[in-house]
Amino acid sequence: MKIILVKPQKSGNVGAVARVMANFGFKELVLVNPKCKKTSLEAKKRAKHAQNILKKAKVVKHLPKLHTLIATTSQVGTDYNIPRSPISPEQLNKLVNKLSKTKSLSNIGLVFGPEGEGLSNEEISKCDFVLTIPTNKQYPVLNLSHSIAVVLYELSKVMSSTKVSEHIILASEADKKQLLKLVKKKLNKLQFATKSKKQTQLTVWKKLLSKSFLTKREAFALMGFFKK
Repeated sequence: MKIILVKPQKSGNVGAVARVMANFGFKELVLVNPKCKKTSLEAKKRAKHAQNILKKAKVVKHLPKLHTLIATTSQVGTDYNIPRSPISPEQLNKLVNKLSKTKSLSNIGLVFGPEGEGLSNEEISKCDFVLTIPTNKQYPVLNLSHSIAVVLYELSKVMSSTKVSEHIILASEADKKQLLKLVKKKLNKLQFATKSKKQTQLTVWKKLLSKSFLTKREAFALMGFFKK
């Protein structure tokens, strides 16, 4: 599983994240358009004995294309704010537990935004799920490394007790894209009062398909339905 930091501001926080990752057995760190250097003295000091994670951290310009991207935010929405409709750490555990049965953990990314600002709506829209950690409403924002520690602790409990199974095959990204094309085609045949309502329907379907963890067999069944 990849830990992805989007535009991290402080090298010390990057080092602290590497240390937390080592604490819970995670090794893949990705920095998207970082505003600091992972090689700085402060980063190395904060990383302690996780220098190897820091050294091997990949620096990229854009969010990597993975099977599942899970955004994190403290600014949650409601059912009407679809991009920010969140899942809890407990639901994340179930999600990862199901994904682990398909041997696709290496293709999952946990996405964390920059300190103080968090992820933008545009960045969140590129992810499949939004995760939030329940905190005190009077001061809901956690330090970057602290929030990652909470999430990785929860995940480590699931991953350490999960057995991999080859009996379940999830729908691929290509399957999902094909299914979404069929949904779009069907929506184009329907009449909506406004374009925004049509777009809302499309957004809902996109979220629904990603959250449902369709098996390949289920995806094919839905394709057959929408082709009628």
